[in-house]
Amino acid sequence: MDYITLSNNVRMPVFGYGTYKLLPHAAIVGVSCALSCGYRMIDTASFYGNEKEIGKAVQSAQVSRQDVFLTTKVWNTDQGYQNTLKAFERSRLALDTDYIDLYLVHWPMREHLVATWEALESIYQSGKVRAIGVSNFHESHIALLLEKGYQCPMVNQIELHPYLNQEKLRKYCLQKNIAVESWSPVMKGNAQHDPVLMRIADKYDKTAVQVTLRWHIQHGLIPIPKSQTADRIQENIDVFDFTLEEKDMKKIDQFNKPQRYGSHPEKVYINGIF
Repeated sequence: MDYITLSNNVRMPVFGYGTYKLLPHAAIVGVSCALSCGYRMIDTASFYGNEKEIGKAVQSAQVSRQDVFLTTKVWNTDQGYQNTLKAFERSRLALDTDYIDLYLVHWPMREHLVATWEALESIYQSGKVRAIGVSNFHESHIALLLEKGYQCPMVNQIELHPYLNQEKLRKYCLQKNIAVESWSPVMKGNAQHDPVLMRIADKYDKTAVQVTLRWHIQHGLIPIPKSQTADRIQENIDVFDFTLEEKDMKKIDQFNKPQRYGSHPEKVYINGIF
């Protein structure tokens, strides 16, 4: 596994296992399989309803807790200063761990954004979390925090894939030394059906999904693909033994439509509706 160094010098794997919509039993099986395949980062959230099972899988794995990078998030209805502090503690206990590696604000909520971020800073100062960040934040949401003198998020986890390459937001985060994680990195599985990706994949004797994940890595992004199938979990991480040529990277860069598969952050921010 390769790593990047966050702005606070914490090392974070460049590849992770996503657990959105994994039911309890599937979460245990999936996380256990992922860790045995070499994944060292597991991404969850209180909203996913599987933190307890993920904690069990991590505890029973043949990998030390110190080698597993655990990420979870505070949900929209738990935001606000005191509510976030309580939500973090619930997540920590559910995951059965003394600390969490990365804690994120799941979505920007206009009325609670500042207070929620203040809570994350407080948790970070307590030492119960190694890094703090945001999810689904646009430049304006991050700028609001920075304008008020708060600490810059260390990570921004956003919907990002060839059909929505987020180039402008990526450049902004790079300028601010914010690592960018990609959720839905293979377009909810649609990468495997894209004819151009399939042709590029044939060139490298890889799958279209592997080519797409490699595109993320070569852009300095951190993809967190999800799968419930052991073979696919293994296939997804087998992307460190080849390099896409620059012409193929540029070809994939041109896929941008843009097309979303999830909610638009600005609509959530303004209306408070996910």
